[in-house]
Amino acid sequence: MNDTVIVVGGGVVGLTSAVVLAERGRRVRVWSREPAGRTTSAVAGALFWPYRIEPAELVGPWSLRSLREYVALARDPERTGVRVVAGLMTDTPRAGLGSWADEVPELREARAGELPEGCGQALRARLPLIDMPAHLRYLEERLRAAGGSVERRTAGGFEEAAAEASVVLNCSGLAARELVPDASVFPVRGQLVVVENPGIDEWFVSPGEDDAAATTYLFPQPYGLVLGGTAEEHVWDRLPDPGTAAAIVGRCAALRPELRGARVLAHRVGLRPARPRVRIEEVRLPGGARLVHNYGHGGAGVTVAWGCAEEGAPPARGKPRAAAAPKPKGGG
Repeated sequence: MNDTVIVVGGGVVGLTSAVVLAERGRRVRVWSREPAGRTTSAVAGALFWPYRIEPAELVGPWSLRSLREYVALARDPERTGVRVVAGLMTDTPRAGLGSWADEVPELREARAGELPEGCGQALRARLPLIDMPAHLRYLEERLRAAGGSVERRTAGGFEEAAAEASVVLNCSGLAARELVPDASVFPVRGQLVVVENPGIDEWFVSPGEDDAAATTYLFPQPYGLVLGGTAEEHVWDRLPDPGTAAAIVGRCAALRPELRGARVLAHRVGLRPARPRVRIEEVRLPGGARLVHNYGHGGAGVTVAWGCAEEGAPPARGKPRAAAAPKPKGGG
């Protein structure tokens, strides 16, 4: 039992953390109440970008570590679900980004002829774009190859997991609100529409300054073109709203007229697990087991997954992790 780590949560942060630990020789079991394909991670449009996450001084290094991993995984996209794709990010000055952006492939200011009508500024870059259902399957396969396992199991509390392992890693996302409990965890509802792709091969993101809850994006995935989106804080509704869906398609069709009349393949809703700042911290449970928290990643769980997995990896026995506690900067 002393070598066993139980990871609570089977989304992208939990599975990535489990892979990191298993490949370091730990005996790892993932407890997930849902199959990976039904987690919030599976719904994500999944463009690499540190979106709605704090604290900025830590997010940069976490993102950079993940960027390097995704660029490597993109060498085998059919297996990993990761591709590096060109696109435009509007209304985002280069000066406002951290040092992590220095390693983003081909990042530069877009030229006038590359800007859509009505857009005054954009960055052009090649970024990892992840097919999340495929990537989650890849992570599970990689975990099993390293000797780990995934179990369909709902944790009633961390003490339950501690009865079977000396270390428990909490990657429970939104469920941390009740499990920890942590009332600072809240949902940010995201709705998107998947349509048949009429031939669009680049991603596009416009942050939507006029409406902070509405971001316009187009992500070409192997299964269709993902159109988005929304960012509604403290909204728990998981049912797609027809009016919201129509507005999303309308915004995207205004940019790309060939989308008018595109056949809708799916409507999706995910609840991003937000917090004023990511929590990566080790505490002791009654009885001496170690509990390592790794949750609160908001809309950037994919972007920081590898960096946070390494940050949250339990150190050697007998060396508790100090709780890094920079003050939060704004909401998550």
